[in-house]
Amino acid sequence: MTEHTRTPRPVLAADVERLAVGVAQGEPHARMELAHATALAVVGAGRAPGEEQASADRVVHLAETVGLETLAELWRDASPDSLPGALWTLYLLRTWCTNNGEEVARLYRAGRGLAPVDEVVAGVHDDADLDAVAGLADAVLTGVYGGDLAVALERGAAFFRVVAAGREHLAEDGEAGADELRRAGRNRACADSLTRAARSWRAGTLH
Repeated sequence: MTEHTRTPRPVLAADVERLAVGVAQGEPHARMELAHATALAVVGAGRAPGEEQASADRVVHLAETVGLETLAELWRDASPDSLPGALWTLYLLRTWCTNNGEEVARLYRAGRGLAPVDEVVAGVHDDADLDAVAGLADAVLTGVYGGDLAVALERGAAFFRVVAAGREHLAEDGEAGADELRRAGRNRACADSLTRAARSWRAGTLH
């Protein structure tokens, strides 16, 4: 096997942790360059030919392996419609669905009738229970690494829109309701960023 045909080595947790340290210590411009390079490396590892399932499983669970804080150091400050920004949003989504699944499921069920097109795109099981929303978050990241990346981003965007509709529907009067409306706005902003990232991927300009 030549140097040109060798399958890329999967990104290891130690690599990501080491790069995160470099981001924290670097200048702003260098941090952004490293964020984009790391995102490309992680996506490349997840989509590497020859060991698709093993590679995809490894990077889907990356936040649990290295810690969400490590990924935050790498990608949190990147533009939300860039590749590192989109990955950061999707790992946050998966962590949210894993740690607060009942809340997410409640919001999703409240919003799905108000956003029927987005409900279809998101593809959550009809029950929309805790397991269903957790499965969606896994499926979106699996799609990033083992399927059509643009479709995966669009599924994540649709999920955020349904949740935003649910927040708006359930929001009550007063300060608590105003907080929920602000969260709904952030959910919609995430959806819009993922949609733009999907378009960029199809155009070959996402980095």
